[in-house]
Amino acid sequence: MKNNDFQLYVDSRFTSPYALSVFVTLTEKGLPFEVLTVDLGRQANRLPDYAALSLSGRVPTLIDGAFHLSESSAITEYLEERFPAPTYAAIYPRDVQQRARARQIQAWLRSDFFKIREERSTEVIFYQVPASPLSVAARVEAGRLMTAADSLLGDDTSNLFDTWCIADTELALMLNRLLSNGDAMPEKLAAYVRHQWQRSSLQGWINQPRGD
Repeated sequence: MKNNDFQLYVDSRFTSPYALSVFVTLTEKGLPFEVLTVDLGRQANRLPDYAALSLSGRVPTLIDGAFHLSESSAITEYLEERFPAPTYAAIYPRDVQQRARARQIQAWLRSDFFKIREERSTEVIFYQVPASPLSVAARVEAGRLMTAADSLLGDDTSNLFDTWCIADTELALMLNRLLSNGDAMPEKLAAYVRHQWQRSSLQGWINQPRGD
């Protein structure tokens, strides 16, 4: 493939967990891509040209020649099917039940934990913006999140399954909303987050130059 065959639109502050997921996927698979930024603060995502590309007016959007696709889970699954293992790195488990579980975790993290996302935005992680103490409702959500994560990990503190998958990045990011702000977390889960955070593909996102 030629350099920059793919273009990936992300938010200019590099805080979107969904854009992060696609960035990590492209990096893990070794696919060359160009990062283009959209200033969500100025609602550049609502401009006609971008809205026509993304359909939803959100980030991320992947451009693959004449084909463009938004919604991060759709993009990661598309890339997994188009560039499968063993030629390319797998980002989902090969076992069908583990793969289903990984997709369940992704869908669950996107459709739940609204209070955590509201009170612990990813600005806490990427800009070290301090947050107020969690509300009662957010503490309830945090308890549910940590109980489920503990059960999913079992005795392991490295990956959800035998090897890394994209659901690890997404679960670790949700947990890190709490850990980065100093909220109480069992050491097992904190160790899992620290382990995931050292992955080179995720570090590539962390080290991107960020807009003000």
